[in-house]
Amino acid sequence: MSSLTVYANEPSTRGKVVLHTSLGPLDVELWSKEAPLACRNFVQLGMEGYYDGCIFHRVIKDFMAQTGDPTGTNRTSVLCGTGKGGECALSAEHKNERLLGMASSGPDTNKSQFFVTLDRCEWLDNKHTIFGKVTGNSIYNLNRFNEVEVGEHDRPTYPPRILRMEVLLEPFDDIVPRPSAVAPPPEPAAKKRRKGVKNLSLLSFGEEAANASSQLPDPREEYEKLRREIASKEAER
Repeated sequence: MSSLTVYANEPSTRGKVVLHTSLGPLDVELWSKEAPLACRNFVQLGMEGYYDGCIFHRVIKDFMAQTGDPTGTNRTSVLCGTGKGGECALSAEHKNERLLGMASSGPDTNKSQFFVTLDRCEWLDNKHTIFGKVTGNSIYNLNRFNEVEVGEHDRPTYPPRILRMEVLLEPFDDIVPRPSAVAPPPEPAAKKRRKGVKNLSLLSFGEEAANASSQLPDPREEYEKLRREIASKEAER
């Protein structure tokens, strides 16, 4: 039996998340039964904060908006331990907009990057794993991506970004954020301060000044001593 399954009807929803973006929230329904690996990878990374701050580094009007690379260069992707490509592609669903698909360069290359379609795009059939769609009134926020100004290589002049992912309904009950992925870096050990030598000739206060002045010679005694030496030398002449 072929690993490619084509769904004529929209799959049932099993999992919901909200992608909070700089253009407004996107309510996403996940198709975790038909695309479990892609959904697990997506939710795992989202719960660990991997997508926080990611820009939409590629936007093509009436086609799609792509994100998921923390470097914003379309080069870096990570692979969650259980998530990889090679599962069903919902080819019939490319006839609709608002779909979430895994960006890939071939079989078994699905990693962290994904895209959202902004219009019908049947030419993507059988090429990408579709694992959910944007729903509700948040489609109006999605439409704002078509208004984004872009430059060379379809890169937005002022890229929208993902602020955070909020999981409303977990599609899997065994996903736990990995401590190594979410724990903040340990703070460096506090360095012991070296005791500095006080320079009382610059500034002194209170007892320090009093102690310092008691150790200095009386200027009147110095003056009398100098006067006597001069008088003695004059007498010798």
